[in-house]
Amino acid sequence: MEEADRARAAAREAVRDVEPADLRAAIDERLAEGSVVPGVLVLLSARAVPGQAEGDGLADRTAGVQLVYEGLALTRELVESEPWLVSDASDQPADLHVLAADVLVARGFRLLARTDAAAAAVHTVREFGRERTDAADGVESSARSLEASVFDLAVVAGATATGTETPRALRQYAVGLADSWGTPPLGDPADVLPETIEDVLARVAGAPAADGDDAVRPSATDH
Repeated sequence: MEEADRARAAAREAVRDVEPADLRAAIDERLAEGSVVPGVLVLLSARAVPGQAEGDGLADRTAGVQLVYEGLALTRELVESEPWLVSDASDQPADLHVLAADVLVARGFRLLARTDAAAAAVHTVREFGRERTDAADGVESSARSLEASVFDLAVVAGATATGTETPRALRQYAVGLADSWGTPPLGDPADVLPETIEDVLARVAGAPAADGDDAVRPSATDH
């Protein structure tokens, strides 16, 4: 999938100036191996809005969403595995991964800060924090999963790159698509996204928008 290559390249380009070299290597390895579904959704959503073409700065938006996801996903893995409790000289220090997660999120935010996706990026981090807090307290959370929040962020970043508002139905579909995937981590775009994803997004984006700003949790019936 061409979009997968573009998304990964954009994300890696956005952090190529990170120093020191060990930190940059850890980040690059993460980006080279991780799922690029969020970035792919940015690109596909930019084309899905009726009557629009890809807008300026789309590569930065794609990288921004991908970096935010990778940083938060890495944070989730660190919290759940607590690698600092295991001493293994052959592994990279856990604090390097913690720093990598911080840099990924911060760089992603910087890329999205002056876009119409900035508010959605903030909401993504807040939802992640609430869900993690609830998990630590052993209570069932009403917060979205990280993937649902990031998929919503991705379609907002893509659709608004064309200078238009994000159709509510498109955001609804994105959240439902993430919820239908199940337990993370995300897989390859070919496994996560339906074969007809471009047609589905175009059809959904052309649907009349409902009132309200926040996406809900419908089921993704278009798999």
